[in-house]
Amino acid sequence: MTNKKVNLTAALIAGGVAGIVSGLVKLGWENVLPPRTPQRDATNPPQQLLQQVGVPANVTHATYTYSGQQLPFVSYLVHFGFSTSFAMLYSVGEHYVPVIRAGQGTAFGLFIWGAFHHAIMPALHTIPRVKDQPLEEHISEGLGHMTWMWTNDLISNQIYQQLTKNQNKTE
Repeated sequence: MTNKKVNLTAALIAGGVAGIVSGLVKLGWENVLPPRTPQRDATNPPQQLLQQVGVPANVTHATYTYSGQQLPFVSYLVHFGFSTSFAMLYSVGEHYVPVIRAGQGTAFGLFIWGAFHHAIMPALHTIPRVKDQPLEEHISEGLGHMTWMWTNDLISNQIYQQLTKNQNKTE
């Protein structure tokens, strides 16, 4: 725990901005190292999870068109909602539990990957059991979550410092 005064508004803003940028980084990562086969991605995990709670497939598979391509905007809403929520949690949490910054956030990224891809989503039957997931999925998701949270660490800390630089001068 730390004794310094934390500016929660600045931490939340910093985490929100970082979450949007890191969400873009994670999407880019998945274009380079796709975690799922095209067959398994026909209904991706965000779509599957929403369908499991009763959202109809015509909603979960809704798309918009850009540059002649159909893009899954509902999946993107879930993706960026997850990214931004955890970036904000990290941005605030690192001030109270500094150990989550281990490896500039990469350890926390691995923790989130393990919690969701090895425990929560398989338990909910949203994705296959760990042993039934291909090695490529583990590599892509593990490294992708490390890169995602490392991006959150870099950006949220920089923005937090900028937002609080005048506050720190007066204390």
